[in-house]
Amino acid sequence: MTSSLAPVRSAPISGQQGRQAATNALRKAIANGELRPAQRLVELELAERFGVTRSSVRAALMELATDGLVESTPNRGAVVRVVTIDEAIAITEVRMHLEGLCAAKAAERATPAEAKELRAIGREMRAAVRSADFTAYARLNIQLHTRVREIGHQPVASDLLDRLNGQLVRHRFQLSRIAGRPSVSLGEHLEIIDAVAKGDPDRAMKAMHIHLGSVIDTLRATPEAHA
Repeated sequence: MTSSLAPVRSAPISGQQGRQAATNALRKAIANGELRPAQRLVELELAERFGVTRSSVRAALMELATDGLVESTPNRGAVVRVVTIDEAIAITEVRMHLEGLCAAKAAERATPAEAKELRAIGREMRAAVRSADFTAYARLNIQLHTRVREIGHQPVASDLLDRLNGQLVRHRFQLSRIAGRPSVSLGEHLEIIDAVAKGDPDRAMKAMHIHLGSVIDTLRATPEAHA
């Protein structure tokens, strides 16, 4: 006999758990480009998409607004915040100091296994540039910076960098597609890897500063900076 009962649907997640689930899902969707700058964020649509209540989405949007990832605009409601070139440069200047600290600490603490892991990422980055797979290169770029931070064991700096990097998604994506930029960036990243792997904190910090200084120079040279 066929049952006439409709399939049971699980109730949307609510409360603190729902807010955290919505925040994490929104942050990830913004970071990977699923939700693009200036895109309208509709509470009901997002609640259904993430399996949470509308109040959970509303609370998450308020938290992400505090982090600079979302903003409310007249007649549109919440949207993914657009970060200008000037803002991206200012954020990267702060990143330079925080990530330089993390690189130095990583050089002090990296185990042989972690050094081997970083060198493996470097080889993958080299292969991605060789094959012009810039999507893979952008992913490996983020992976490398994340692992350096993790190895450095600097939770305060990492928390600040998570908030800053979320605002730079569009610009980081565009930089990886500028002709010749990945090849320049690759050499900078390989220098960071070698310094950390060899346990040289001063060299690791300097290499990170040079790399992010190069990012700033590239941002300043983009057409948007002169619009």
